[in-house]
Amino acid sequence: MQQFKKVAFYTLGCKLNFSETSTISRLFENAGFAKVDFEETPDILVINTCSVTENADKKCKQLVRKAKKINPEVYVAVIGCYAQLKPTEIAQIPGVSLVLGANEKFNIVEHLEAREKEEQEQAVVKFENIKQTTSFIPSHSMGDRTRSFLKVQDGCDYFCTFCTIPLARGKSRNASISETVLEAQKIAETKIKEVVLTGVNIGDFGQGNDENFFELVKALDEVNGIDRYRISSIEPNLLSNEIIQFTLEDSKRFVPHFHIPLQSGSDRLLKAMRRKYLRELYVERVQHIKSLRPDCAIGVDVIVGFPGETDEEFLETVDFLKDLDVSYLHVFTYSERANTTAVKLGDPIPNQVRAQRSKQLHILSDKKKRAFYESQVGSKRTVLFEAEEDEGIMYGFTENYVKVKTPYNPDLVNQMQQVQLTEIDRDGVLKCEFV
Repeated sequence: MQQFKKVAFYTLGCKLNFSETSTISRLFENAGFAKVDFEETPDILVINTCSVTENADKKCKQLVRKAKKINPEVYVAVIGCYAQLKPTEIAQIPGVSLVLGANEKFNIVEHLEAREKEEQEQAVVKFENIKQTTSFIPSHSMGDRTRSFLKVQDGCDYFCTFCTIPLARGKSRNASISETVLEAQKIAETKIKEVVLTGVNIGDFGQGNDENFFELVKALDEVNGIDRYRISSIEPNLLSNEIIQFTLEDSKRFVPHFHIPLQSGSDRLLKAMRRKYLRELYVERVQHIKSLRPDCAIGVDVIVGFPGETDEEFLETVDFLKDLDVSYLHVFTYSERANTTAVKLGDPIPNQVRAQRSKQLHILSDKKKRAFYESQVGSKRTVLFEAEEDEGIMYGFTENYVKVKTPYNPDLVNQMQQVQLTEIDRDGVLKCEFV
């Protein structure tokens, strides 16, 4: 008989975390635990943490407090990037019982079973130096009937000056193409229609086995039973012309949608960030994509408030993005992270200025997205509709990542439907007619 009968999970951060949480939840279910929602008084709560921003750290602490209000006896286990970076700090949070680093998180069930036999008055911490984390655990999410996040790569060797991820996840690593295809085939046996390829630096796939991301893309394209693949995010220097050409013109299943981190439109700042490209390369990638598929959606990551970012350099980024044919922005406000090079650069930007710059780029993103959506009005697309109902309305996404709405119909859930995009609603979502 398990001491803990009900387990709940809360995931912070990226798609990679969601794929790993889903895999870990299946380990619990295989061990006899019942998976429940956060609010359903679980006996154990697993928090899979992120540490990209300071807010993610604060969110972890808030979740522990909330869990203890729901069930004062809940056993809280914390895993993920924050757990690897600051295990001792997490162990001091009142209510935390177990902290597992990167090497231990997939053994969480065994750790819990070992703790059942012992009384504990303080949190148990299990972690190793990140240099010891060399194994790759295949993962994919299964909770969403519509799409699955497939982990194809983990870790990063780039050490950008603002980023803690190499310290939290270790060196770049992956399974072989054949092993990754087997994982995709497991998804293909379900009713899931769309697979999102995810990782820390997926374009770096191929470490240790003389393979590469382009070869993986071609192999996955041959897996029957999956309607769509979407690439979550890929570095511009690793998004080769052959990958662009194949996914946009030759592929049967990859959709016309790329998310390409930029971070800054200033070459000086790109060098200070230790990025592996300059503005010119980024422009080349965007122009090549648009020359093949003008309707391709392109998302952009950008950081504001990096140390030493002058008003002129910020405006350089704004002007660069205004002229770039991209569809939307993900704006990140720089936050100081321990053990990164950027904190040693000096010349920090006042928080108020960071907030103002963030707001300005969010406004630009809204304009970019609106213009892209307007360009799609009148076109015929394929929409994959999702299960969630919102006041009689359901939503879905086209292959080129346009959000579409229609009156809720349960028969449309997880179905590919041919539509014509008719007009943009006042909430910025496109209406459609079925064709």
